[in-house]
Amino acid sequence: MDRTTEYAKLVLSGKRICGRSERLAAERHINDMKNKSSEWIFDVAEAERHIDIANTLTIGEGEAHALKTRGFQNFIIGSLFGWRRKRSDIRRFREAYVQVGRQNGKSFLAGALANDFATFGGYQYGRIFCTATKQDQANIVWDEVRKFIESDKDLAELYKIKTYDKTITSRVTGTTIKAIGRDTKSADGFRTILAIVDEYHAHPTNQMYKLMMDGQDMVKNALTIAITTSGFNLKSPCYEQYQFCKKVLEGVVQKDSLFVYIAEMDEDDDIWKRENWAKSNPLKLFLPDDVTLDEEKLKVVASKAIDAKEKQGEELVNFKTKTLNEWVTYTGGALLDLAAWKLGGSDKTIADMTARDAFLGIDLSSGGDLTSIALLFPLTNDNVYIWSHSYMPELRLAEHIKSDDAPYGVWKNQGLITLTSGMYGIKTDYKYIIADLKRIIEQYNIRIIGCGYDAHNAAAFLGDLDEVLDCDITEVKQSARSLNDPTKDFALSVKAGQVSYDKNNALLSWSAANAIVSEPNSFGEIKVDKMTQTNRIDPIDAIVDAWKVWFVSKQNNSPSGEEAFQIWLDSLNEGE
Repeated sequence: MDRTTEYAKLVLSGKRICGRSERLAAERHINDMKNKSSEWIFDVAEAERHIDIANTLTIGEGEAHALKTRGFQNFIIGSLFGWRRKRSDIRRFREAYVQVGRQNGKSFLAGALANDFATFGGYQYGRIFCTATKQDQANIVWDEVRKFIESDKDLAELYKIKTYDKTITSRVTGTTIKAIGRDTKSADGFRTILAIVDEYHAHPTNQMYKLMMDGQDMVKNALTIAITTSGFNLKSPCYEQYQFCKKVLEGVVQKDSLFVYIAEMDEDDDIWKRENWAKSNPLKLFLPDDVTLDEEKLKVVASKAIDAKEKQGEELVNFKTKTLNEWVTYTGGALLDLAAWKLGGSDKTIADMTARDAFLGIDLSSGGDLTSIALLFPLTNDNVYIWSHSYMPELRLAEHIKSDDAPYGVWKNQGLITLTSGMYGIKTDYKYIIADLKRIIEQYNIRIIGCGYDAHNAAAFLGDLDEVLDCDITEVKQSARSLNDPTKDFALSVKAGQVSYDKNNALLSWSAANAIVSEPNSFGEIKVDKMTQTNRIDPIDAIVDAWKVWFVSKQNNSPSGEEAFQIWLDSLNEGE
């Protein structure tokens, strides 16, 4: 019996409905088995042993019953444990990426692996971490292991469980299984034999993933596995890993140490065709024979499909990402419609705005980060032209190129960023920025009729700015209540084709692609999310500050002095 290869052959036979990514994973397995010159061999006996271990577990939830793994689960478990180096017990896969739709046994798979590594792998006094962005999410995987243990009297004798600190210890090997949330300090410096990165799509950075991988460098047969559904953020480390894994499956990139299993629909598939739904749901929508579709479960998904098709919006996005396992930019998460933004790219530059009125927005950096200014030029019929420029201390350039993974050096050469040398080239040089702003205003004869600024770090520049501008300078509170209307108006104006900008300003477009909005507060109000965003959005923040002042001007249709006064009155009643 070779349940791993049997499933791969079933997929390639065409008898089972599946997508291209799953077929490529099956082809990779079969082709690697045929490759006699490879340093790796597939140990059927070892693969079967670990599949058998998974099948000794008991599902305790609901009516307790013995577990029977499905074909795709056999393929994953068998592949992870069966592939090894010739004439050695060193396993091939040290990294794994598994992406399936919601409710397709992700937590079970993680729990089964944790049990296997903890007690049946032979490693003494090891560590296993179940990680996630939130402690509650990390606890889900840990609880799955606990349920397996407590549902089986024989298995329970092999473990000691401490629920209060989410720790399970194997009495056989001394290995501990612990759930940890976003706090990487509790994991830093520890070596693990197994790291389970749950719902990787929700991780804003790859810090936890890299920390787990780095801690396994010297550990024999260690594994870091990301188990996830798709998500909304196409700038996330998970999406980057997903794209990389697709290249591995396609054979464009060869990485023998990475196992990939992705259950998803194909790009041109009709999302309303029920047979296609099965491609993303290898457990939920199939009967135990792994070929026949489960009609009752299909009816449940069909009900969700009706809501998604009719209601569109958030319902459709959730249906695509969670049920169909498709990466989609969340319409409530992305600030701008990027297709519409791209259409706003213009050949016009700031020189074309000579002698016009403008609203100024300023987003100040913290210490030595990026500082951005934006000029909003009202045109006709609510159309506007936006110009943006940024500044950075010259000795911080190399640091930020690496930390932000952005081509700041290229943008500096293109004139989109000015490097400042004052303040020893380390801290933000506010005096230089104010002087440069004065030069721009005078060179292009621009009349600033309103200025909005974020009060954060503002004390160092307000006095100098007041000498340059002949208008009221207004603090724009960075609360959802304050920013909700201008933020939404900006996004809608972009979508309506009313916003133009210099198409050669790659830094501005990069910032536009990075910008997401926060979750609505209790009043349904939103703002640009600065807290969870890792990529720079400073130019967009400066635009929103300028937009706030202009928006109030449009609403009130009053002189500029009263505009600023109205904003000030509003700010007195606004909470942070």
